Amino acid sequence: MSNKAKGSKAERELVKIFTEYGWRAARVAGSGVNDDSPCDLIAGKIDKGGVTVECKSSKKSNIYITKEQISDFITFSHMIGLRPVIAVRFNREGWLFLNPRDMKDTGKSWAISLKIAKEKGMRFGQFF
Repeated sequence: MSNKAKGSKAERELVKIFTEYGWRAARVAGSGVNDDSPCDLIAGKIDKGGVTVECKSSKKSNIYITKEQISDFITFSHMIGLRPVIAVRFNREGWLFLNPRDMKDTGKSWAISLKIAKEKGMRFGQFF
């Protein structure tokens, strides 16, 4: 399975989780394909507001996201008045949700380690 197919599968899985918790969520067309799609999902729920979500999953213990991608993601989120959320899934750990400020600056990119995700990340019901 290609990385793009794995990413799409992860995004669909996350949409299903949002739906199970009573949210409405949609994948953003072209996410991960071009510069015109600054997030992976947009979701909202009455009395909870809306969020933009950047989804990442990995078999490794670190996830890296370019500084440009995160900058575009946060700018887009604020432009449309939604809260930016990073959703990460490491193998056999399930989804964890973090604020973008919880990422570590590596110089070239932003990183989320499994350790930080476990320390600062929350499960769906805790975060939302």
